[in-house]
Amino acid sequence: MLGNCIENVRKNVPLVHNITNYVTVNDVANVLLACGGSPIMSDEPEDVEDITGICGGLNINIGTLNKSSIEGMYRAGRKANELGHIVLLDPVGAGASALRTNTALGLMNEIAFSAIRGNISEIKTLALGSGTTKGVDADLADAVTEESLESAVIFAKEFAKKTGSLIAITGAIDLVADADRCYVIRNGRPEMGRITGTGCQLSGMMTAFLVANPDARLEAAAAAVCAMGLAGEIGWSGMQDGDGNATYRNRIIDAIYNMDGQILDKGARYEIR
Repeated sequence: MLGNCIENVRKNVPLVHNITNYVTVNDVANVLLACGGSPIMSDEPEDVEDITGICGGLNINIGTLNKSSIEGMYRAGRKANELGHIVLLDPVGAGASALRTNTALGLMNEIAFSAIRGNISEIKTLALGSGTTKGVDADLADAVTEESLESAVIFAKEFAKKTGSLIAITGAIDLVADADRCYVIRNGRPEMGRITGTGCQLSGMMTAFLVANPDARLEAAAAAVCAMGLAGEIGWSGMQDGDGNATYRNRIIDAIYNMDGQILDKGARYEIR
C-alpha cells in the first residue's frame, strides 16, 4: 500500500540536498520537514559535493538558473551518481527558453536521474529536444485529458524506458511511470495552480520518498504525488471566508504534516495501467 511509503519517510528521516529555485526554496524546505524528511539547501559549486555526500538524495530544480548554480548542479549530480544516491530532475520551464531547455538536456546527458518530474510540456520538451511552455506552466494544447490519457500513458512508459528514469507528469491527471507500469492519479484541486511552488514542493518530497523506499521506487513516487494532491484536497476543505492562496499554501503544508499512512491509503485515488 502507498501509505507504507510515507511511514518509511517518517521512520528514516532522509536528508535531501536541494538545488532549487529561490522563488520556492523556503516552501520546499518546509514540506520536506512536514513529510518527515530533512532538507539542506546549497548551490555553491565549491560546497555542493560535500553537501550531497552526506545526503541520501539530490533534488535538482532549474527554475532560476545562473552560471554558478548550473555548475553546482553538474558537480552535485556527478557526486550523487558516484555514491549511488537518488537524483531527481525538475525541469521547470524547459521549453520556455534556450538556457532552460539546454541545461535540462545537458544534465540528462551527463547525469543518471532516478526520477524526472514536471508538467506535460516540460517532459515533452525533454523527450523531443525542444518544445513550448506557457512560462513555467504547461501549454493547454499538451494537457493530459481523459481523451488523451491512453497516448499519454504510452508516452510516459516509453520515455521511462528510454531514460531509465521514473517519469512523473503532473497536472489535472497525474502520471507516474516506469517502463512497464503507470499510476494514473486523480488527486488534487485546480486551485493548487494558483499557488507558486506546489510542483517544486512535490519534487523535494518525492526525492525523500524515493530515498526512504529503495525497494519500491515506483510506488514511492506515486505515493508522493498522491500525498501532495490529497493535501490539496484536505487543505481546500478547511478554507474559510477571507482565506486566499497564502492561507491555502500553509494549509497544504499542514495537511502533509498531519498525514499518515492510513490517511494516504484512504484518500489516494489512482489506477495502474
